[in-house]
Amino acid sequence: MSYALLFSGQGTQHPAMLPWLADDAVVRGMCAQLGIDDWRGALADPEWAERNSNAQLLLTSLALAAWGQLAPLVPPPAAVAGYSVGELAAFSAAGVIDSGAAAVLAPQRAEAMDRCAAHAPGGLLAVSGLPEQHLDRLRIEAGLELAIRNGNASVVLGGPIAALEEAERTAMAAGAQCTRLRVNVASHTPWMREAAKSFFQTLAQVPFRAPRVVLFSNTGDRMRDANSARTALAAQIAQTVRWDECMENIMARQVRCVLEVGPGQALARMWNQRYSTVPARACDDFRSAAAIAAWLNSHADR
Repeated sequence: MSYALLFSGQGTQHPAMLPWLADDAVVRGMCAQLGIDDWRGALADPEWAERNSNAQLLLTSLALAAWGQLAPLVPPPAAVAGYSVGELAAFSAAGVIDSGAAAVLAPQRAEAMDRCAAHAPGGLLAVSGLPEQHLDRLRIEAGLELAIRNGNASVVLGGPIAALEEAERTAMAAGAQCTRLRVNVASHTPWMREAAKSFFQTLAQVPFRAPRVVLFSNTGDRMRDANSARTALAAQIAQTVRWDECMENIMARQVRCVLEVGPGQALARMWNQRYSTVPARACDDFRSAAAIAAWLNSHADR
């Protein structure tokens, strides 16, 4: 069996996500950390759901819970990667850090980023449908940074709110598709340098291990040892996420199918647009862990 696991990033969380997820110890621990009784009810409040400290802990914990409930039903994946904050769950699934450590690190990561944002408020803007050179010119003229590269004509720009608004107006006038992400910091840009430094100091106190499965970081590089994994997990906060390279490297592993763990279908949709011969589905598509396992078994053995 050969399949890849992709862990979703921030911004697509919703009250109906992961409809099959059981209320286990991980979920209950998350609710206790967040001071809530009903996480689905909490997500119905957009202001609460978009708060960095809430979102990063919730997404990490729910991804860990989902994988924990699914893992006994399937063989280990052939490759693992996480999108932005999804790296915390991905590194845990690959055996680099404990699941408990990942849940503790998520709010610490958010806190470091929020401290940066207090001095330099910002956000993220997804832009697609323009030639690569046009996107580069748009970014430079608006004074923004490349936060995420999903493909030649699909990027996420990060920076100050006023600059994002200017870029959005210009891009839409040129025929681009634009979406403001539900994130209130300029993630994966130089505006987050101090957050990356602070988070690295936090990670220095956490035991890391070499991955037990193939693991790709947001730089697109394969993680082979504990030290490189620790460095990459902190550095990505202030560096461009090279998701297109992650997908290319996973495809090179000759996987038969791909499963997105987390809310929504954004990563599965990107994969299917790029690699139509290797199907991708999201956990949000299913009503039970057994149904997910059945789909993986039916495709990954082909």
